[in-house]
Amino acid sequence: MAEQVYWDDVNVGDEIPTLQKNCSTQQLVVWAGASGDFYQIHYDQAFAKETGLDTIIVHGALKNAFLGQLLHDWVAPRGAVRKFGCTYRGMDYPNQDIVCKGVVMKKYIDGSNHLVDLEIWTENPSGQKTSPGTGTVTLPARG
Repeated sequence: MAEQVYWDDVNVGDEIPTLQKNCSTQQLVVWAGASGDFYQIHYDQAFAKETGLDTIIVHGALKNAFLGQLLHDWVAPRGAVRKFGCTYRGMDYPNQDIVCKGVVMKKYIDGSNHLVDLEIWTENPSGQKTSPGTGTVTLPARG
């Protein structure tokens, strides 16, 4: 487990540790069952091709969940994810690396909360940001 990150040690422009994922087709079927998203473009190759896709694609909401994990892993155990979200701007495919990244955009104090705003995104192997988004986390202060 990573060492606790403290608000005092974070600076605007800092990149947070990346999270790499690589979805199998089995993971997509499991996600479909767990999320209730049974749109066939995520698990039926023939159907995906009939809709004009080259192959099945990773669920956007699964990539969003990966970004939540990215933030959680960075702030744990004493920090918390306040909010996050992303938009779906590109397709990712099974058996292909999806890299989740983030950079600190702002840090501030609101009452007793030490907050950090981040730009977050998933990136495909060609470097395209496929799910850009934002997040806000709280971090413990050293003082």
